[in-house]
Amino acid sequence: MSTSAVTAPNILPRHIAIIMDGNNRYGKANNLGKGQGHIAGKTALDPIVEYCVETGIEVLTVFAFSSENWQRPPSEVALLMQLLASTIDEQMPRMKKYCIRLRFIGDRSQLSEELQALMADAEAETASFDAMTLVIAISYGGQWDIAHAAKQLAKQVQAGELRAEDISAEMLGEQVQLADAPAVDMLVRTGGDYRISNFLLWQAAYAELFFTPTLWPDFVPEELASMMAKFAQRQRRFGKTSEQVGIEQHSR
Repeated sequence: MSTSAVTAPNILPRHIAIIMDGNNRYGKANNLGKGQGHIAGKTALDPIVEYCVETGIEVLTVFAFSSENWQRPPSEVALLMQLLASTIDEQMPRMKKYCIRLRFIGDRSQLSEELQALMADAEAETASFDAMTLVIAISYGGQWDIAHAAKQLAKQVQAGELRAEDISAEMLGEQVQLADAPAVDMLVRTGGDYRISNFLLWQAAYAELFFTPTLWPDFVPEELASMMAKFAQRQRRFGKTSEQVGIEQHSR
């Protein structure tokens, strides 16, 4: 089925984040060679990206490599780095076809100079595209993100540009990754685990959470569409009462 044939709900999340989990288990379950599960996972991203841009999602952020993933066996890390580089190359024609902006978040200092240059070139080449933004999190961790944001404010205090007592949550939020993007509305994790694994801790503070046992290589637009339909039915209160939200919605 083409992505255009999948029905979209009438209420859409602006920003969807996905933890793409289950590649290794997919490879083992299907008796694939070492690393082939990750290759299958790379292919699974394409229809999801196309469905999101066709549906009208503003931002899609995917967790490709966490700050904790550096602890994996060196051979697997090397393979993942190679796949990330090839993914960027392979995504560029799709970015141009659909006018998708490509961005990256994470600690780039741990990446090779070649991969950093590839990322920077891709960002520059797609900077003017505005149909959707695809964000790939590489060497990213939510705790690192918040600590890095705090360091930026600490530097301003040290320079005498800011008083420590004036620091607010809003100021810290302006320093985290993707501060200029909508907050995460909907966070999806494939693979059967019920945790968010240090992903977008600040940005997903009020996200609606969706977990599925489906391994990432088997995740398809139809399942995402089903989750989005459930998202549209949820009442998002942001600390208010149901009655308050109902009055606000009725007055629109």
